[in-house]
Amino acid sequence: MVGEVDDETKKLLKITKESLYKGIEQAKVGNRLGEISFAIQQKAHSFNYGVVRELIGHGVGRELHEEPQVPNYGSRGRGIQLKEGLVLAIEPMINMGTRKVRFLDDGWSVVTQDGKPSAHFEHTVAIMKSGPEVLSSFAFIEDELQKNGIEIL
Repeated sequence: MVGEVDDETKKLLKITKESLYKGIEQAKVGNRLGEISFAIQQKAHSFNYGVVRELIGHGVGRELHEEPQVPNYGSRGRGIQLKEGLVLAIEPMINMGTRKVRFLDDGWSVVTQDGKPSAHFEHTVAIMKSGPEVLSSFAFIEDELQKNGIEIL
């Protein structure tokens, strides 16, 4: 969060981060990709938030963005079966209002169509027999925030 953030937006951030971890919980050998997508969507929809469809997670390997695509919405039992060693970027993008977004002419910026806040959290996760292994961390960001007396979600 930067500057003053209202309670509704703080809630959106909290639920988006929780939806990330709900997805990660499903990143298990033998599950289908749809289990991750469904878990994220269910968490967001339980708070009547929109789940962005135009921007999704992805596989990570020799290239940063690879197959498989990892949508933040979907159905259980769909998609590829998760195998040990697969690495995914799981990255829910959740909107306070509509799921719809608009791409700006600068070729980079994306905004919600209704102008309401949006949130995004991401982790890179390895699918392992022992369970999902989170390869990325928010720790360095959280440490800096704490040093500066800024609230952490």
